[in-house]
Amino acid sequence: MLEQILDQLKIEIPQLITHIIGFLVALWILKKYAWKPLLALLEERREKIKSRFDEIDAKIADADQLRSQYETKLKEIDDEARRKINEAIAEGEKIAGKIKEDARAEARGIMERQKAELDQDYAKARIQLKEEVIAMTMTATERIIKERLDEAKHRDLIGRFIDEVEQAR
Repeated sequence: MLEQILDQLKIEIPQLITHIIGFLVALWILKKYAWKPLLALLEERREKIKSRFDEIDAKIADADQLRSQYETKLKEIDDEARRKINEAIAEGEKIAGKIKEDARAEARGIMERQKAELDQDYAKARIQLKEEVIAMTMTATERIIKERLDEAKHRDLIGRFIDEVEQAR
């Protein structure tokens, strides 16, 4: 049966055996002289690729670490900026409070000076009024002394005195 199959395929046995022996000799030569260098070359290439991937992984890890450090630093900078802004706001409020307090103190000082001036003016006016009343009283007394008054003149003189006092106020 093998012969029938070989006849149909038109394969000759001696030629097939020669091909098989040639193939085995070529395989033995390749294994002896070319296989190890080829495997070494493939292994070297595999190691090179693996080392490249390791480098890439290391660079990615470094980049992640740097990104993490930058994010931390940015957060610290942001926190510092917020803290400084809050300090500036507090300082501004403190200065504003001081300015308000100074303004209030100055206003109180001005009011006290004005009150003192008013008190002085009031005291001067009272002294002046007293002097005028004394002068009018002296004048009235002189008139009374100079002439003897009856009751109508006496009333008229007192009325004029009262009018003069009201005008002086």
